[in-house]
Amino acid sequence: MALPMKKIRINEVKHVIHIKSIKKSFPGYDLITGKILKEPSQKGLRAKTQIYNAILQTEYFPRQWKVGQIIMIVKPEKHPNDITSYRPISLLPILSKILEIILLQLLTSVIDESKLITSHQFGFRKEHRTVEQAHRIVYKINNDLESKRYCSAAFTDTSQAFDKIWHTGLLYKLKRAFPHH
Repeated sequence: MALPMKKIRINEVKHVIHIKSIKKSFPGYDLITGKILKEPSQKGLRAKTQIYNAILQTEYFPRQWKVGQIIMIVKPEKHPNDITSYRPISLLPILSKILEIILLQLLTSVIDESKLITSHQFGFRKEHRTVEQAHRIVYKINNDLESKRYCSAAFTDTSQAFDKIWHTGLLYKLKRAFPHH
């Protein structure tokens, strides 16, 4: 049995709504803009927070929030008549983007508290930049050279790693590590 997931608070929703990227987000098919969400009443904020908590409690993500409006944008300096010159962008409803950011914050706190990811993992982590990883490696190499020890390393760059992952194993590990919700 897992502990219940922490409830989302009104100030968390308010904070995410006021993030610059949400304010400037293009609306999805529902045409709700960040500007509209930025100016709600306290009652409106409370209603959104209740909806988000209900989604967590019922473990049901609204289907309408999964529907994206696909727009095609021409890549810079590419010929518009070539199909590969376009980049598809999916515009999702902003309400689902807000929930996504809140869930990321909740999951990140679980990951950090239980130390599920080693401190040497730098990809896709806040405040873990490539430059810092390069400094760490250079420091380690210098240390070993000064101590007259061997220093070896193996570097891999797995393209499209998530497409090649063993999904059953990943789901098993996620279920073991995270709260049920």
